[in-house]
Amino acid sequence: MNHPDAYVKTSIQEQIGTIVFHHPQSNSLPAAVLQNLATAIDLAGKDPGIKVIILKSAGEKAFCAGASFEELIAINDAESGKRFFSGFAHVINAMRKCPKLIIGRVQGKCVGGGVGLASATDYCLAMETADVKLSELAVGIGPFVVGPVVEKKIGGTAFSQLAIDAGNWRSATWAKNHGLFADTFGTIGELDKAVDALAANLSRSNPEAMLELKKIFWLGTDDWDELLLSRASISGKLVTSDFTRSAIASFRNKG
Repeated sequence: MNHPDAYVKTSIQEQIGTIVFHHPQSNSLPAAVLQNLATAIDLAGKDPGIKVIILKSAGEKAFCAGASFEELIAINDAESGKRFFSGFAHVINAMRKCPKLIIGRVQGKCVGGGVGLASATDYCLAMETADVKLSELAVGIGPFVVGPVVEKKIGGTAFSQLAIDAGNWRSATWAKNHGLFADTFGTIGELDKAVDALAANLSRSNPEAMLELKKIFWLGTDDWDELLLSRASISGKLVTSDFTRSAIASFRNKG
């Protein structure tokens, strides 16, 4: 069910690997994009020609709209639901286990799984207009798969606020104050200049030192291969309920 114009592309320049994902529906994440994204991150981590990774989405509007409503509404059984949500687990785990530091470049709004992607980067820079929202509870599910990485990044209290107040946006300033964004910028040009400067500095840093730092950053997450898949089972079961199917259809129709 992937859109023909959706893609994940990797480019390499001066030992900086840039991974770009795109989907015409506000950079949403259907299963095919999730799979390709996890593969691209894994390959970039293994590429000796890459010392640091930039993760970004295409365009100047939404960074990521999260799960594809088209695919969610088509899920008919819990096992299919688990397979779909496992896609998010695989991407987060690929980012967590990648031996290179990952810089996030967030040019616009983040919803659901998009907040999870931003949280899974090691250092995230964003636009001042990059509001965030965990909308899962509003459609009858819950941020179960992305929950551990969002909570790790911004803390339990801030995560619970996002998860519970699922219908409202939090500003990029809120996200910066809670540690999701390291800094925010007023223009795309300023954002890209900061991302490029940081990536260039890191590309000249000791790769062994960066690897050891990354191990420290992700200390205590060794069980996430199993944890996130078990969370995917919860979402997979909930997405087949009449309540959730009705809520997703309503949200999709509003869009």
